[in-house]
Amino acid sequence: MKIIKWGILGTGRIAGKFASDLQYAEGCELIAVGSRTKQSADKFAAEFDVKYSHASYDELVQNPEVDVIYIATPHNLHYENTLLCLNNHKAVLCEKPFAINTRQALAMINLAMEKKVFLMEALWTKFHPHYIKTMEMVQQGLLGEIKAVLANFGFKPLAPVNPRLFDPALGGGTIMDIGIYNVFLAISILGKPNHIDAVMTPAATGVDEQCAILFRYKNGAMAQLFSTFTSNLATDADICGSNGRIRLTSKFYEPSATIEFYEGRDAPKQLIPVHKEEGTGYQYEARHVNECLRNGLTESPVISFADTILMMETLDKIREAAGVRYPADSWI
Repeated sequence: MKIIKWGILGTGRIAGKFASDLQYAEGCELIAVGSRTKQSADKFAAEFDVKYSHASYDELVQNPEVDVIYIATPHNLHYENTLLCLNNHKAVLCEKPFAINTRQALAMINLAMEKKVFLMEALWTKFHPHYIKTMEMVQQGLLGEIKAVLANFGFKPLAPVNPRLFDPALGGGTIMDIGIYNVFLAISILGKPNHIDAVMTPAATGVDEQCAILFRYKNGAMAQLFSTFTSNLATDADICGSNGRIRLTSKFYEPSATIEFYEGRDAPKQLIPVHKEEGTGYQYEARHVNECLRNGLTESPVISFADTILMMETLDKIREAAGVRYPADSWI
């Protein structure tokens, strides 16, 4: 089996989690990290026993031993970082949100197709056992016709507050940072909405510190989605059908979530067993990328380019409805 050799672009918190979880993804090795400073790259390399420590992103993408690069930089850098990797013929797993807007996402996907290089959005939840089991239950009709999806995601940032969360130049606000998980769940269950309503409470910078979203569908189904940086929410989700309901408990987007199934109005709670692994949960998407690369694929069959474009188009429409604008949206 070919050993897939990974590089990580960026050295922040999420990069560390991904690096730690790669040990649970069989048949791969983390061999390189790239940062904007030598000090940061060296510190990360020492912590995770990485062979190559690169003081620039250019050095990382030019490393001939690297097969694929995980992009773990802030939202606003995903576009330029991905283009840099693709232009150097490096496969890419790009952290969510894939880009700031649809225009950027299309440019990234078009370049990947032109270069025939693998590219995938890192929406990790889609590979988690609890999500896969939930989708199986929905598709088997155990809930009947789906009537509603309710999802909440919110936390109050601890001091000192990371300025990235509220900076419009960095894609700040709840919609792109955490609301994307609510949107992902609704689209997974109900598909593309026929109508989108969204209202937000603006932070001093103009981005949303709270956002309430309503998806409406021609068949009468609805999705009610709420995200906030002003208070700590339970961060759970309900999928409601004509014959039953699934509740995904706290941190519904992580593999630690529990599936509660309620069959009928007064039925007792059923806990649905799901396989749990060590690690945070990034190993699942890494395994999938490894498999895609070994099979010579340039597009994931699980998170397709069409999936990513639908997500970005939906996020654009939400921000338009709510009145959230970024400098990168000057083209609109």
